[in-house]
Amino acid sequence: MDPDSIETVAVTGAGTMGHGIAEVAALAGYEVRLRDVERELVRDGYERIEWSLEKLAEKGRVDDAERDAALDRITPVVDVVEAVEGADLVIEAVVEDADVKRQVYADVCEHLDDEALVATNTSSLSVTDLAESTDRPEQFCGLHFFNPAVRMELVEVVAGEHTSAATLETAEAVAESLDKTPVRVRKDTPGFVVNRVLVPLMNEAAWLVHDGAADVETVDSTAAYGIGLPMGALELADMVGVDVTLAVLERMRAGLGAAYEPCPLVRETVEDGNLGRKSGQGFYDYDDGDPAVPADAVDESVERRLLGVMADETARLLAADVADAGDVDRAVELGGGFPDGPAKLADEHGVGDLVDALETAHEATGHDRYAVSDHLRSVAERGGFHADDADGTEYDTLAVEVDAEAGVGHLTLDRTHRMNSISVALLDELDAAIDRLAEDDRVRAVLVRGAGDRAFSAGADVTALVDAEPVEAVELSRKGQRVFGEFREIDEPVIAAIDGFCLGGGMELATCADLRVATPRSRFGQTEHTLGLLPGWGGTQRLQRLVGEARAKEIVFTAERFDAERMREYGFLAEVVDADAVDDRAAEMAADLAAGPPVAQRYTKRAMHRGQEDAAAGLELEAQAFGHVVGTEDVTEGVSAFMDDREPEFEGR
Repeated sequence: MDPDSIETVAVTGAGTMGHGIAEVAALAGYEVRLRDVERELVRDGYERIEWSLEKLAEKGRVDDAERDAALDRITPVVDVVEAVEGADLVIEAVVEDADVKRQVYADVCEHLDDEALVATNTSSLSVTDLAESTDRPEQFCGLHFFNPAVRMELVEVVAGEHTSAATLETAEAVAESLDKTPVRVRKDTPGFVVNRVLVPLMNEAAWLVHDGAADVETVDSTAAYGIGLPMGALELADMVGVDVTLAVLERMRAGLGAAYEPCPLVRETVEDGNLGRKSGQGFYDYDDGDPAVPADAVDESVERRLLGVMADETARLLAADVADAGDVDRAVELGGGFPDGPAKLADEHGVGDLVDALETAHEATGHDRYAVSDHLRSVAERGGFHADDADGTEYDTLAVEVDAEAGVGHLTLDRTHRMNSISVALLDELDAAIDRLAEDDRVRAVLVRGAGDRAFSAGADVTALVDAEPVEAVELSRKGQRVFGEFREIDEPVIAAIDGFCLGGGMELATCADLRVATPRSRFGQTEHTLGLLPGWGGTQRLQRLVGEARAKEIVFTAERFDAERMREYGFLAEVVDADAVDDRAAEMAADLAAGPPVAQRYTKRAMHRGQEDAAAGLELEAQAFGHVVGTEDVTEGVSAFMDDREPEFEGR
């Protein structure tokens, strides 16, 4: 089916995942039918959508008209015929029980048009097995959304053995139309990609405790503060559900072998009824609130074991042609909230060192989970997962492009899984990107933005600060000051397009632009004081030059979040434009500046910056620059164009 012909989506199952999928489909403009077997279940699902859309409206993510239109597109139904007749795509999101799902397909396919597609939101069952219970295995695939579907960006698009290429292409197009990032899972394997990495990680964490290699606090401290994961591995198991983790491990062991044997500690925890957060106890006791994972219990040997297991799992996915390293990284970053994907983390640590750690563990335990795959050995020999990337990618955290025709260099912060937070790696890549753009003769203006629509940048990646010694923190501050300073001093005019959060270090970066344009839903703030910190990348100096000392102190000391209109009134923003127009408006501004006189712009910018430090020095630089510019060909062209009543064509000479 042609992706453009998808107009009506039926979602079967109105529970947590079903109503979330229905909501994002309605927001994307599809006519949606939300179906469940009981009217009360459908009503509850619809009411949850109403509540969610109201929250999005309160946060400025949608306006009232968009909220109301999305609700109008959703039809809650119980009757299966009414739900699927004439539907172009059915997304099944019922409980993780193969027999229940097969009964749904039997009911659905009886009334579905021949060309319609069917997708399952299963997270662990075989897409191939489910497809074979339908009358259209070629038109069946996995569309694995992550919870909560409204917020999580990733969708795993899973190919069964019979799924046609056209079905996969349509499914990916639908996912993109929902403003999601699809990652294709080329082969139907237990756990697909994200769970194939995360579940063995949680299992290994339990094995480390079971074998006496470390206690729970050390394992989770290492995962959260050593590796930089969003939470400890055992804390994650509690959140997912220890029983769910065990069930997925059992399926993996059945499909992939003894290396996925569930740790006895996992099984014992489930048998004791300690299923995690939902039961009040798992690896942690939740009676007194969330666990306090210590920041100072990082163990390097534990870190190597956890990273090694993830690296070997990644290598096995590559060897089986399930996905490539870039897709594995992207999926785990978006689906698991990792600061970097497992292949990047392994490369950063050193794949050879991880192979050695696994071999040592294998010799000590004899367990199959430590048997190093041949593919991981070959990865180590060639220097890492990304050592021989064939796509020529230069950046992991940025996207850098040049529109030669417009004369605009486009710089995009691309860590959507972390709301474009600024890590040390991003600082390094930004440093290189600045040099690249500054040296490119085609670039006469620069446009900087954040990927996605949630954030320009939500600030510094605080995981880099947790274990930092004072001397290291000083050097990190100096590094950011230097890189941001180079960005501010680039000769070409810089436009910042801001949509969503622009906080902390992200606001410090935006402050370095020459002009800023933002959407009404954007939120600004130097929020460092909420962490007991202060702006460390130039925010104590540059902001007051833009908005004045009193306003700057208000912004920094209160650590509040300010809306776009207020920041425009303060002089921080040049314009506030609708969300669907911000990129076009910023690009238009950049192109207009790129058409200006490069020599005059360069010296104007230098004189203005110098004058902020010393007014007399700025005036002297202005006078010297004026004399220099008068003799350029650009001035001759500008005067001629004025006399001829035409637009000038400046060449920068």
